[in-house]
Amino acid sequence: MAAFHRGLNEAAFIEGQNVAIEYRWAENHYDRLPMLVADLVQRKVALIAAPDIASALAAKAATTTIPIVFNTATNPVAVGLVASFNRPGGNVTGITSLNTEVASKRLELLHEVVPKASTIGLLANQANPQLAHVNIADMQAASRSLALQILVLNASSNALEEPASTAAPQCPGVPAPRMPRAGRIRRS
Repeated sequence: MAAFHRGLNEAAFIEGQNVAIEYRWAENHYDRLPMLVADLVQRKVALIAAPDIASALAAKAATTTIPIVFNTATNPVAVGLVASFNRPGGNVTGITSLNTEVASKRLELLHEVVPKASTIGLLANQANPQLAHVNIADMQAASRSLALQILVLNASSNALEEPASTAAPQCPGVPAPRMPRAGRIRRS
């Protein structure tokens, strides 16, 4: 949030002086996102800033007129958020770091660290099904070239903060890369 406020200040927007910010937090309850976005739409906000894919998709479903700016670590085209990178279309635009695009590199590094492992555990946050689906598909595709098996373990966002051995006691010793967290929505 500090970087967000710094950016606003650099553009001469000071919260409480010449810009009002309405914050909404889903607190990892993705089923609340449509209600939170509907409230913002009803208030006729000028812009919705969505910090993750689940929030951006909920905002896109709620309005075709209010501009939506997203920041995501996944491919926004693959999950249907925008039509293309060059021409996102509609009222949605944003930035992505495409973390899911480096799945093969993550597996290569993990395979170098644990070369005898043939099965890799993947903690999947099914509370965010769009992101989970993309991450699982990318990791499974990357695993084929290394002849590795991916074992998908469902976990909540809270479990993602615990060691993999705690979240997946049924798979002792299985290396588990972590998936990105998501779940907040805010408007500026």
